[in-house]
Amino acid sequence: MSGILEVVEAGVGNAIQDAGRPGYRSIGVPLSGAADPVLLACANRLLGNAPGEAGLEMSLVGPRLQAAAGTVRVALAGTVTARLVRSNGTMRDIAPWQTVTLFPGDAIAVGAPGEGVAYLAVSGGFRVPAQLGSRATYPRARLGGVAGRALARGDRLPCGTVSGDPWLEYRAEAPFAHPAGPIRVVLGPQDDHFDAAALDTFLDGDYTVTREADRMGMRLDGPRLAHRPDKGADIVSDGVVPGAIQVPADGRPIVLLADAQTVGGYAKIATVIRADLPRLAHCAPGATLRFAPVTIEEGRAAWRAQAETFAAWYARIASFRPPGVIDEAALYANNLVSGMIDANAFRRAAGIDLPWERPR
Repeated sequence: MSGILEVVEAGVGNAIQDAGRPGYRSIGVPLSGAADPVLLACANRLLGNAPGEAGLEMSLVGPRLQAAAGTVRVALAGTVTARLVRSNGTMRDIAPWQTVTLFPGDAIAVGAPGEGVAYLAVSGGFRVPAQLGSRATYPRARLGGVAGRALARGDRLPCGTVSGDPWLEYRAEAPFAHPAGPIRVVLGPQDDHFDAAALDTFLDGDYTVTREADRMGMRLDGPRLAHRPDKGADIVSDGVVPGAIQVPADGRPIVLLADAQTVGGYAKIATVIRADLPRLAHCAPGATLRFAPVTIEEGRAAWRAQAETFAAWYARIASFRPPGVIDEAALYANNLVSGMIDANAFRRAAGIDLPWERPR
């Protein structure tokens, strides 16, 4: 039987995302998908799901979800906490980086992510209809997710149910952490539209994320980047990808993100490497960014290193019993039956007479 989670409170800025919708950029359909696919993979792996299964991306205020049918296991990844509310009214706080199982009538209320986005995954993934091979929500075209939009109260989200022991949960040894430091970029493809002074300014300056930021891209404020007079800011429109950094005529860089358009007509000074793109999902307005140049091969090496770090994190996931649950396996392992003693035989051997057994 399929599980169903009902949206009791929708929160703000919550939508279903998966690994994205590759292969359709030629017809103008963006990649979309999780802004931080690594954290989505973490939430999924805690449940035993494939890394790119559809989960819930949360950015402002988390939702309250109730198990309307089936037994559903959920997992949280990111800087976020939640409260489990059992059908009998008992409550328990839930930390991220672990799973919790909801029985029919139970609910989970998720708080506000503390840094950028966080993810809630479910056993078997959310099974909303796929469109163009993906369940990722792309609101501008009403594609994927729930009618191509953010969650709304009353939505019923189909998902898988728990197989095996419903009282055995899983948690990570530690949170998955992205590296700190400058955002690494490969210069180009139109870095020739900028002179050496502008390139130095771009690589040496501090940039602030403005409020003009969403899943399509973020505009940065900081040192203005002047275009070469003989080149200018405009180019013949060509393909763009998430991570491309466009510089329009006002000299303020725009970093394209998961829902980036497929073509653009501004010169691109650099492109963020794939390993660092997820870090941008956690840069709220007011955050400060710096950029550092790397080669294409160094970018590939960083991606391989990220995959190795994730594999090591995944290998340290362990099972546990939540508070109040008896660990029967541990009890049986201690072999309590063979450890019993005959108390009467023991006291007789020790010459102990109980008062009511003594002769009068």
